[in-house]
Amino acid sequence: MSQHIGEITHRSVSSPAGQAGRGRIHLVEQGSGPLVLLVHGFPESWYSWRHQLPVLAAAGYRAVAIDVRGYGRSSKPVATEAYRMLDLVADNVAVVHALGEESAVVVGHDWGAAIAANSALLRPDVFRAVGLLSVPYAPRGGPRPTKAFAGMGGDEEFYVSYFQEPGRAEAEIEPDVRGWLTGFYAALSADTMPAPGAPDPRFVSRGGALRDRFPTGRLPAWLSDADLDVYAGEFERTGMTGALNRYRNMDRDWEDLAALEGAPIPQPSLFIGGKLDASTTWLADAIAAYPVTLPGLISSHLLDGCGHWIQQERPDEVNRLLTDWLAALPA
Repeated sequence: MSQHIGEITHRSVSSPAGQAGRGRIHLVEQGSGPLVLLVHGFPESWYSWRHQLPVLAAAGYRAVAIDVRGYGRSSKPVATEAYRMLDLVADNVAVVHALGEESAVVVGHDWGAAIAANSALLRPDVFRAVGLLSVPYAPRGGPRPTKAFAGMGGDEEFYVSYFQEPGRAEAEIEPDVRGWLTGFYAALSADTMPAPGAPDPRFVSRGGALRDRFPTGRLPAWLSDADLDVYAGEFERTGMTGALNRYRNMDRDWEDLAALEGAPIPQPSLFIGGKLDASTTWLADAIAAYPVTLPGLISSHLLDGCGHWIQQERPDEVNRLLTDWLAALPA
């Protein structure tokens, strides 16, 4: 359906849902032209792309932001294993086809970057280019993920390990979703993150809670009370389990994707990260390996003074980089 640039359309489309039957993916679309599929991370929603949708539409693209399975108005299967990477890639393919398209550019942030990368790897017939925000591409490899994460932090527990046990993180977050989200967003934002040398908010003291180290007192500059209302309202309605189940499938993904050990992504690609984001500092070796792992890389950027929520912290800069990259892609 073609539409004026100013119109935002919400709808749901059918998607695979494993043995339980068919599910749905909620999406928001704006504009007409080549399809650009936008995939959010944790703990976010389609709303994370609110600054990109009108700009991409104005640039002549059909911009579509989804609620990833487990979030917002999309289906939330009960089974933990229903959130494995193979299912999320299948959802992306289903969205492209449900929109009447044969191919798309896929752009992801945070977990969405991993979903976008694997979509490009597994379905190069559908995803002709891939953009990665905040989390660099690192090919499948190394030890079993839960084993690797369990070895981090010494006497402290890495947040990914903390998220593994069903119900544990939910018991911390769900009694005060708005307060927890405020702290989590602030902990990874350039203007509110803890000072260098302060206890790392990505680690949990034994017997403690993740929020114990979150900054308090003010919202990040990019996050208004109205924006927070949107995010908190969604998670207060849905709960956190669907979102957290992504983390609980990392070992399954490691097994499912064994055939992709060390695989490069050959399609045209883009990376944008924040210099103050731990995702780019911890994974600096992955960025350095891009000549091998992303041989189709067109441009790579690290934004000074920027944290993790890159397309919301620096929307104008990210929009310019995105539209310049899209314009440079082969037709």
